[in-house]
Amino acid sequence: MITFLASSPTAELNEAHPIPMLDERNGFVYLLKQVWPQNARCLIIAAEPADFSLNDEMTDYYRTAVINSGLSVECFNLCDARYPLLPEEDPRCYDVIFLAGGHVPTQHRWLEQLELRRRLVGFGGIVIGTSAGSMNAARTVYAWPEREGESIDPDYELFFPGLGLAECNLLPHYQKVKDSGIDGKRYVQDIARSHSCGRRFLAVPDGSFVLAADGEETVFGEAYLVADGKITPFCTEGETRRFL
Repeated sequence: MITFLASSPTAELNEAHPIPMLDERNGFVYLLKQVWPQNARCLIIAAEPADFSLNDEMTDYYRTAVINSGLSVECFNLCDARYPLLPEEDPRCYDVIFLAGGHVPTQHRWLEQLELRRRLVGFGGIVIGTSAGSMNAARTVYAWPEREGESIDPDYELFFPGLGLAECNLLPHYQKVKDSGIDGKRYVQDIARSHSCGRRFLAVPDGSFVLAADGEETVFGEAYLVADGKITPFCTEGETRRFL
């Protein structure tokens, strides 16, 4: 299995990218093309299984971005509350599985309902995480509070078992969240730092990612280590560095 943990694998729509495309920064598309099979069977697993309009839009967007980036696709199926993986279905029949972005605990409950961790044992394809999907791919998930009231809720669960596809705890969209927050607290400087004692989180902006393969995890692009209450530069744009 090869796992890409991305903040966002798609390029932001702008004058340079007027149509949906995968983000080419830091070699993401280049590396993906090295392992992408011809006529890939793709599955995208929603983070918000009951938000049908969002999931339909997301599926169309990702399918278009993949095809526009020169990757061949046989099918691009969606797994949400309308189209769950049935007990007799084997997700290992797919070549590429996308884990969508959204609310981490909500997606975690959906992945638990699907029993995806057990059903991915022996999967030999590609997994691509987006934001929450990348966070839930970890062996132990750090679900930083992201909705109002969660950071002050004594019953909010910060850590729980994930899919076990990587050790890295990704903090996505660093360029957007570093100066914003909830409940009067900043996401990284206040919330993540306060939970980092004895732990290592990796804050990455869009365009950066972690590649997990063959027991190694490598950071591609700008990233910051959040550990023991400190935030320090870990990797710079255009460079790579082993995380594990």
